[in-house]
Amino acid sequence: MAPSATLYLVEAQSPSLADLLCAVTVASNLVNAAGGGEVSMSWGGGEFLGETSIDPVFTTAKVVYFASAGDSPGAIYPSDSPNVVSVGGTSLSMDLTTGKFLDETTWQDAGGGLSAFESRPTYQNAGYLNNILGTQRGTPDIASDANPYAGVWVLDSLTFGFPVWFIVGGTSLSSPTWAGIVNTAGGFSASTNVELTKLYGDGGGDFSHIQSGTCGLYVAYSVGGPPWNFCVGLGSPQKYTGK
Repeated sequence: MAPSATLYLVEAQSPSLADLLCAVTVASNLVNAAGGGEVSMSWGGGEFLGETSIDPVFTTAKVVYFASAGDSPGAIYPSDSPNVVSVGGTSLSMDLTTGKFLDETTWQDAGGGLSAFESRPTYQNAGYLNNILGTQRGTPDIASDANPYAGVWVLDSLTFGFPVWFIVGGTSLSSPTWAGIVNTAGGFSASTNVELTKLYGDGGGDFSHIQSGTCGLYVAYSVGGPPWNFCVGLGSPQKYTGK
């Protein structure tokens, strides 16, 4: 998604929160030193009391943070941090003969919901969002393809000693997809808050406002409903404008 980008792979020593946050700090410093860019996080866990004290980790200058909204219903951390772009999942339908795009709906297994601990940030202050979210942060902000049955092909030439193709999906796919799109779109935002203000302030047709399907207990609004819902947020990308 970002063919001209310099890519850094940072692996945490373990899946503990402390080690994951350490890896985020290393990635943030690398991106900042390179002049700016994006950090994508394909990990997350249940919300917890005190998570707001960790939010400053995602405020390194010239870095925009993206995180998977999860592959099961509900809000997770760090996706629900106001300093992170939360990326949910959609499902694509294509013609099996031609590969032509047919439709895009919500992905049933995608995460998203109302945070129990994070307050609604200023970029979610639109009147219609006040009515949906109340005082709390809602996720996801945006979405893209995450259905493993309509995912992306990956070539693994190392694991088995010979090349093997397989399909990957989940919001662990949609988060780096969006990070790559924003990277390719142009200049780097000064922070995640600036990027999210830009995304929520986009009044054009730069998103596919997906309003059919479900995700867990949530139902996407019918056609003509608000341009945001708990399954896909603002929707999936259509063009680089406004990103």
